[in-house]
Amino acid sequence: METSYPLLPLRDIVVFPGMVVPLFVGRAKSVAALEAAMEGGKEIALVAQLDPACDDPEREDLYDLGVVAQVLQMLKLPDGTVRVMVEGSMRVQLEEVIPAGDYVAARVSEVTAREAEGTEVTAMMRQVVEQFGEYTKLKKNGDEDTGDALKEIEDAGELADTIAAGIAVKVSDKQALLTEPDPLKRLEMVMAFMEGELSVLQVERKIRGRVKRQMEKNQREYYLNEQLKAIQNELGGSDEETNELDELAKQIAATKLSKEARAKAEGELKKLKGMQPMSAEATVIRNYLDVLLGLPWGKRSKVKKDIAAAQDVLDADHYALEKVKDRIVEYLAVQARTNKLKGPILCLVGPPGVGKTSLGKSIAKATGREFVRQSLGGVRDEAEIRGHRRTYIGSLPGKIVTNLRKAGKANPLFLLDEIDKLGQDFRG
Repeated sequence: METSYPLLPLRDIVVFPGMVVPLFVGRAKSVAALEAAMEGGKEIALVAQLDPACDDPEREDLYDLGVVAQVLQMLKLPDGTVRVMVEGSMRVQLEEVIPAGDYVAARVSEVTAREAEGTEVTAMMRQVVEQFGEYTKLKKNGDEDTGDALKEIEDAGELADTIAAGIAVKVSDKQALLTEPDPLKRLEMVMAFMEGELSVLQVERKIRGRVKRQMEKNQREYYLNEQLKAIQNELGGSDEETNELDELAKQIAATKLSKEARAKAEGELKKLKGMQPMSAEATVIRNYLDVLLGLPWGKRSKVKKDIAAAQDVLDADHYALEKVKDRIVEYLAVQARTNKLKGPILCLVGPPGVGKTSLGKSIAKATGREFVRQSLGGVRDEAEIRGHRRTYIGSLPGKIVTNLRKAGKANPLFLLDEIDKLGQDFRG
């Protein structure tokens, strides 16, 4: 049996039988259709649009199946839109769209509801109700009364429609649920959609929990750091100290330290942050970090391997000394050839004034390295060379480390001058 009703096309919603939903209507034809329904039997045909962006839908722009709904309440708002409360009553097949003056009418035929009984249907209904309970808990948009009300529903089709109205899926998926005539298949579809939504909601909950934990950790660290700054300020610290620590952290991040040196530097900086700025140990750690970061990490001179050019430099700087110069050139040639010579040391022996120190300068010039002269005459303590322990007050790095900082390169040529005088004192 075919009947005509005023037609209200829906943009982003599908109304199911038994579903009570508020709608906001703004299009002139739709408002006129509502007024016509209120003048008649308060019944209106609701059909979803294929394209929500279409403002004046024709028959081909609408789905084939919709519902006839009862208009419960209608309220005109000051901006010209209408708020209406409707309740779906039955499924209908859209046969024809008929222009009716200011609005559009729909000629529809009722779709007979199918019955579904049996143990399989009962089991499926229980599973769907249980799964919907989990869904509402994760979604946090339901209450306990909803679950109790669903358990009271005995008709499979009514249960499928009620749950379909409460899950967040695409309009096309909801329309597929509305179109499916078999209640058991409809329950299976509802369960499948809920299963997909549940997996998404569980991932969302994990992400929210992870973000929340990270935010709590960051907030806790920020709060504790602010407390620490306030305590340090009360005990005589200042913002200058904080700026200095931030500067040290930036230097550690920017310097090309080795893995071990970086771990050590970060550990020392962490200790320094927890100390009083004026304490003796803080001064020692600060000096240690200054020395460590002042070393030429990753800065190397480009070594020249031109043997003929090295010979020319030696000849230009020194007259005669042929055996010595030949030995030096041989050494440089082997080093250039193998490129694996470790611990390269040359020992120059001779009386004062024969050119040992100047030969060292010439070798540095020939190879393109920085030249560092380390005089060992009169050194009485090996700590002057290798440095003092940090436990000593006023401890300093050794001469080798100090000269490395001065050279500014990690591969300078070191000349240990007057090594024969090392350790000579009144004891012999």
